Amino acid sequence: MTEMPLRIYHNNRCSKSRAAYQLITEKGIAVDVVDYLRTPPSREELGDLLRKLGMKPEQLVRRGEAVFKEHYTGRSLSDDDWLDALAEHPILIERPIVVRGERAVLGRPPEKVLELL
Repeated sequence: MTEMPLRIYHNNRCSKSRAAYQLITEKGIAVDVVDYLRTPPSREELGDLLRKLGMKPEQLVRRGEAVFKEHYTGRSLSDDDWLDALAEHPILIERPIVVRGERAVLGRPPEKVLELL
């Protein structure tokens, strides 16, 4: 039986993302790394990730980012509008997200990724 591959939506500038990646690689597990700022997930991929995470789009939004403060602070958006915002501004996507098959976890804290290993 082959093991399901792991994928990490990663930002190397983020300490939590680097820590989650290190936890995975220290276990000798191969992981497909997606630099989601360079190759952002499509709106459909985001919807799929959210389904696997069991989260609403708004729960995946990084509120400390300048883009959030400029465009979204104090606004009440629908799930569809938040999906559009995440697709348009991938910097707003909380990280890291680690996926294996039909399951995904948000690596905050990084040890959460151990649930998929």
